[in-house]
Amino acid sequence: MDHAIQKTPEREAFYRKIDGENLSALWTVMGDLITPQPKSPCRPHLWSFDLIRAYMMEAGKLITAKEAERRVLILENPGLKGQSKITTSLYAGVQLVMPGEVAPAHRHSQSALRFILEGKGAHTAVDGERTDMEPGDFVITPSMAWHDHGNETDEPMFWLDGLDIPMVQFFDASFAEGLGADEQPLSRPPGDSYARYGHNLLPVDLKRNSKTSPVFNYPYVRTREALEQARKHNEWDPCHGLKLRYTNPVTGDFAMPTIGTFAQLLPKGFKTARYRSTDATVFAPIEGRGRSRIGEETFTWGPRDIFVVPSWQWVTHEADEDAVLFSFSDRPVHQKLDLFREDRGNA
Repeated sequence: MDHAIQKTPEREAFYRKIDGENLSALWTVMGDLITPQPKSPCRPHLWSFDLIRAYMMEAGKLITAKEAERRVLILENPGLKGQSKITTSLYAGVQLVMPGEVAPAHRHSQSALRFILEGKGAHTAVDGERTDMEPGDFVITPSMAWHDHGNETDEPMFWLDGLDIPMVQFFDASFAEGLGADEQPLSRPPGDSYARYGHNLLPVDLKRNSKTSPVFNYPYVRTREALEQARKHNEWDPCHGLKLRYTNPVTGDFAMPTIGTFAQLLPKGFKTARYRSTDATVFAPIEGRGRSRIGEETFTWGPRDIFVVPSWQWVTHEADEDAVLFSFSDRPVHQKLDLFREDRGNA
């Protein structure tokens, strides 16, 4: 499909003429529209949590969580400057809630995940239920669910936000509103959603319209147990080590309709085979240290650092000690639209 179109004065005049009618010639742009392989401006990059933390604490002195509504530093991909994107379809940022603060209640079309990086005991409330948060917990805010965050501890609380903002923006489907109060009224006790839906038992006549999991906090202690169970049975994958995906217990599908979330264990000394896939992926190690080679670059990471692997770029991971990596991508959308493709180093 890649061939040069010769330019002639007659053709150039024709293009100018049709441009005035809001028309253009496909044959002049087809090579840019339909590429032989993914051709993304997204670039590999790693953000040091220590650096982010220092800047966030500085921001904590400049603006309150209430005034900012959400005190967040956006992780802006260097290939997508000024677009508030970490990949072409996903947004990521690191949020800080200081002791005694509340990030006020609001809701929006965009689905959000929180992956807790530092701090213990602060809370988030989603649709009338509050949950405490600890490092490694994966917390969901479904589309159009009221949510607020508070910190009644004496330590700052940091977490990674992941949202489908660019995707919702692409579809022109954004709606948002504030509750007009710092905190929403609570209608269910803490742990209610996990007690109802987290034990492979569901109400016999359950009818839910939402495609998001009814469990909105996946505690790290449970994730770690599941990884250790898999380790006992040597369920190693050469490209991923032990990689599990978070699921919706009602459907068995991904926990969120637009964002896939994963946890993987890389044992000390393990080096993965090279792998690439169409879903650009954001990684956040929560335990251990190692390095990842993405394309031609190598990034050294430790706990709470964040790095991104663009679409269709080769990646290998190597762990210097037992490491657990949380990650998220737009894989659910790729799979539902029959666009997902992966290459396990055989090409």
